[in-house]
Amino acid sequence: MTKERLTSLDVFRGFTILLMTIVNNPGSWDAIYPPLEHAEWHGCTPTDLVFPFFVFIMGTAIPFAMPIKHFDSAVFNKILVRSLRIFCLGLFLSCFSRIHIFGLEGIPLLAIRLVTAFGVAYALLGNFSLKVKTYLAVGIFVALISLAFSGMEHFEDTRIPGVLQRIGIVYFFTSILYLKTNLKTQLIVAGSILVGYWLLMAFVPVPGFGEANFEKGTNLAAWLDNLLLEGHLWASSKTWDPEGILSTLPAIGTGILGMYIGQLLNLQIPKIEIAKKTAITGVALIIAGLIWNIFFPINKSLWTSSYVLYTAGIATVILTLLYYVIDIANYKKWTKFFLIWGVNPMIVFFFSGIIPRVMSSIKVQNPEIPSEEIGVQGLIYNHWIVPCFENPLNSSLAYALLYAIFWSIILWIFYKNKLVFKV
Repeated sequence: MTKERLTSLDVFRGFTILLMTIVNNPGSWDAIYPPLEHAEWHGCTPTDLVFPFFVFIMGTAIPFAMPIKHFDSAVFNKILVRSLRIFCLGLFLSCFSRIHIFGLEGIPLLAIRLVTAFGVAYALLGNFSLKVKTYLAVGIFVALISLAFSGMEHFEDTRIPGVLQRIGIVYFFTSILYLKTNLKTQLIVAGSILVGYWLLMAFVPVPGFGEANFEKGTNLAAWLDNLLLEGHLWASSKTWDPEGILSTLPAIGTGILGMYIGQLLNLQIPKIEIAKKTAITGVALIIAGLIWNIFFPINKSLWTSSYVLYTAGIATVILTLLYYVIDIANYKKWTKFFLIWGVNPMIVFFFSGIIPRVMSSIKVQNPEIPSEEIGVQGLIYNHWIVPCFENPLNSSLAYALLYAIFWSIILWIFYKNKLVFKV
């Protein structure tokens, strides 16, 4: 599998991971500008675009990563191992703060957790032979799942679903679909998934709740999550999960639509004609999503079929604009900043989740109340940033932007030294 890179796609990925870093790391979750928050339930904010953009981009990249359609046991193993590695990165994030050993507390325990995190990152992102990758991925997967279901006090409610877990699952199915079927079949599968999901959610009665519905916690997807993964769901809900089992099906539809756009971008026709095709497709998807929204509301947590079409349409339009500016008009001088983010998404996703957990775990004396301790993150925010702003929304956003600048420096160093970490 030879690999070609499309600059506009890398820039789009960089923009998305940058936006994710900002929205996931406010100074205070109680002070966030509305566009940087998820919709309460139905609806779609800019923040609700981040996750489907990731899935869409992953799908778009598949035809570039696999320009020759060849499927055998070796290729299947590569796909499976990569999916497992992505899944394990996400699952470890759920386990990180639960790691306890020998009754250690404080800095010694934090050191153990960090060493484990770097070890897992090296094992899953390191450049090993396929055989070694397979052993490491399977071993880590079995270890993490065993801990989650071991009944051990600290791991008994470990969350199994998650963002990277869903991305790994979608990658597995979309990659195989791409290699084993033609474009027409792929679109039929995507359409069947989206229609089938709507029929299930809209017409199948929910055991214990009654009629089918799209409400929080009482819909069919929530019931299935609680039935199969009770005790291992999102901590904020406990009885359902925004990355749950049934809603992963339409997420595969998002990946297929991205894969479709990737194949359009690979057509051997003039680039301007490709841009016209993708632009028309993007607008059509947005309109279709808005129409379906009337019957099946746009909703990220349910990953509704209308949400799939609507967000894939927006992603297609944005990618088309970037493709025209960067790959057709050849205006690339401004792209470097986003490229440094776009070529190392997994290392950012993993460690941008680890760092806040570490900063919250390190306790220091509270300058205002010497008898109390405060996490380093709270100290930086409350005593260094908040005093600089009158509006708490601005101070919260400033912290997120400073965190993004911190990561930009790290990624620039990686970029300059040609360090790329991929699963």
